[in-house]
Amino acid sequence: MRQTLAAALLLSTVSAPALSQTIYPIDRAQILTGAMFDLKVEFPGLAEPGKISVTVNGQDHAQALGRAATYVAREDDKDQSAVTLRDVVIDKPGRYVVKATDGVNTREVAWDVYETAQPRKARNVILFIGDGMSNAHRVAARILARGIQEGKYKGKLTLDDMPAMALVSTSGVDSVITDSANSASAYTTGHKSSTNALGVYADRTKSTTDDPKVETITSLAQRRLNMAVGVVTNTEIEDATPASMVAHTRRRAEYDVIVQQFLDQKPDVIMGGGAANFIPKSTAGSKRGDDQDYVERFKDAGYAVATTAGEMKAASAAGAKKLLGLFNLGNMDGVLDRKFLKVGSVKRYPEQPDLTEQVKSAIEVLSKNDNGFVLMVESGLIDKFTHALDMERAIYDTIMLDNAVKVAKDFADQKNDTLILVLADHTHPVGIVGVMHDDMDGPAPNVELRDRLGIYAEAGYPSYPAPDAEGYPNKVDVKDRLALFSASFPDYYETYRPKMDGPNNPTVAGKEKGTYAANEIYAKSPGAQLRPGNLPKDGNSDVHSAEDSLLNAYGPGSEMVKGSMDNTDVFKVMAHALALGTAK
Repeated sequence: MRQTLAAALLLSTVSAPALSQTIYPIDRAQILTGAMFDLKVEFPGLAEPGKISVTVNGQDHAQALGRAATYVAREDDKDQSAVTLRDVVIDKPGRYVVKATDGVNTREVAWDVYETAQPRKARNVILFIGDGMSNAHRVAARILARGIQEGKYKGKLTLDDMPAMALVSTSGVDSVITDSANSASAYTTGHKSSTNALGVYADRTKSTTDDPKVETITSLAQRRLNMAVGVVTNTEIEDATPASMVAHTRRRAEYDVIVQQFLDQKPDVIMGGGAANFIPKSTAGSKRGDDQDYVERFKDAGYAVATTAGEMKAASAAGAKKLLGLFNLGNMDGVLDRKFLKVGSVKRYPEQPDLTEQVKSAIEVLSKNDNGFVLMVESGLIDKFTHALDMERAIYDTIMLDNAVKVAKDFADQKNDTLILVLADHTHPVGIVGVMHDDMDGPAPNVELRDRLGIYAEAGYPSYPAPDAEGYPNKVDVKDRLALFSASFPDYYETYRPKMDGPNNPTVAGKEKGTYAANEIYAKSPGAQLRPGNLPKDGNSDVHSAEDSLLNAYGPGSEMVKGSMDNTDVFKVMAHALALGTAK
């Protein structure tokens, strides 16, 4: 039963609360002036409406916020009441104390409502996210792409050569360890969230789409400044990080819902993999739960549709105002497979664009908007390869991210009106511990591979061939190669060697339901060793870690990037650069 709280005061229910109520947004939330959000108070038991009071800075919420909240006597038919007020907007900056009581228990939270600086500093903002990119990935990419001799690098990565730098903490509402959903959501909304949640505070209801929402930077840029918006990735476009630009759901796996939310929000550029959830259920390869054809629906909404690099370039060159690029049914292939090994799904999708090409086309489309643009670019397979303990592939995709950053920086240098941010949404517990000395071309020596790992003085330097113009050595199965390991792992066979026949798949389903075991196929590799995992048996991959992400920034507005920051501060940097929260 739902009604306004004012009307509910005429009702009487039994009050039997046991715990303090929950208030969303949470304590210490930072809220941009003019941004929309939902206020919700969850009472632990049945609450009499006549005894419920929700105030903002001592004033009844209906007066302070312009209208009364909706009262639910029995949420999800349980003995628990709640009040919700959707699409709240606060235009005046300051400290707001929200106090809620059910007549027995009282709880209060404080919000920091902030406005942004004037005048607007940046015409455009480009946010690069190396999903799961840790410092070890960056160092390894620098070694392979630039080279190192006698302790000195022969050059810097583009992201290294940015004047502003900060450490960014990544923990979420519910855990010190974050996933890509709530971490990316912090960047795109300025609010903390919970594991698997996008654009919402995860509440207690069964529904995954009725949770208290917070406005995304996509919506703000479109609604307040009429800017263009782009979302580019090499994962499925519905995956957590790209979805954070538009989605409001507690369950990141709801791909069909997220596709609809992309259509509802209509970013000007949407590019990545994930075509399986755009095509009808009756079509081969579809993962939809219905026969809706979202490719056609996007066409009807004015989008040019591209399925190859050639079609993408042609559409952007022809002046497309809206562009949907779907280049694979699932995730796109990584650089090592696509450019060099020709394995994975490359034979099926031979014309997948490089992330650099996607960024070029995206900028070409978005820059036509006189009001500027916001573009989010994800190199998402860094994370997925690291989960699979496939470090060479992760390193090559880190180099690709840096190349894409250079494309953006070259564009930004033309007018000095573009803010560029580069960071990871979270880290992995990975590190470079030495150099493997192993003759891949000859017979394996009568020495365990683990004893071929050179550490300290015995490490020396790797022997990758000189990189090509894009920074990629054309060979990874060399005699002397970086030893990059994770501190978190399931049971798996360590081969100490690159996987040349396709991406690594370290585990298979175990004998007991819900468990995983080491993939025996890798036991056949010469010198392979079974490593008993240090993760629970229901884990099948490396996991994220709580270490800070390293943020690099360039361009107008980057002066806010310094020291130690929270992940929600990344949103604030973008909001200030664009003057998104100017108080009325």
